[in-house]
Amino acid sequence: MIVQSPNPVTLLGGGDALTEDVKAAMAFASTCVAADGGAELAARAGVSLDAVIGDFDSVSPETLALTPSDRRHHIAEQDSTDFDKALRNIEAPVVLGVGFLGARLDHQLAALNVLASHPARACVLLGATEIVFLCPPALRIETGAGDVVSLFPLAPVTGTSSGLRWEIDGLVLDPVGQTSTSNAATGPIALAMDNPAMIVMLPRRYLGAVTQALAFAPPAARWPSHAGQYRAPTQS
Repeated sequence: MIVQSPNPVTLLGGGDALTEDVKAAMAFASTCVAADGGAELAARAGVSLDAVIGDFDSVSPETLALTPSDRRHHIAEQDSTDFDKALRNIEAPVVLGVGFLGARLDHQLAALNVLASHPARACVLLGATEIVFLCPPALRIETGAGDVVSLFPLAPVTGTSSGLRWEIDGLVLDPVGQTSTSNAATGPIALAMDNPAMIVMLPRRYLGAVTQALAFAPPAARWPSHAGQYRAPTQS
């Protein structure tokens, strides 16, 4: 493990992001790590990095030199993204990712794939208007009536909900079947999932609430490390 922290960690990527986004994440996670080209975002934001992780093909030598050599961790393999390389090497209660949404759609899809590939690594991605994260086994957030709550499965998954306009109990949600995007809260929401395959999207203002919920979740509300291998739900 390259980075170990008892507190939340901010992870910067090379996608679309503003320096204000970095500040928003670091208000809840002051330790800052860059995934390769995310070091360029750190330089623009004037942030010192605790580590830079990646294959270093998206960061200039000048920017890389701003971080001491003992904090640069080169991972040469090309079978995973820099986000994957970084996330799997950070041990923290929760990681806040900035610069992984927006711009190229293929990069965004790859980021969602990483979230599902490492379910034991709680991670929230910060976008321009929303936050995106993998739903844990159980989650409760004090949302307000009318707030958009979008649920998108990356594989067939079943679960339960309360506080949604259209509840998901009894449904098998599937990326090529029924999803639950553009749903809405009727008040505080509670979600429970049987597999680590559900992506949740909430308004950006819930970054702090979700960060706290994931960081202080009891063991029963966290996916175990072996949950990365998708298990099909039992068919009735």
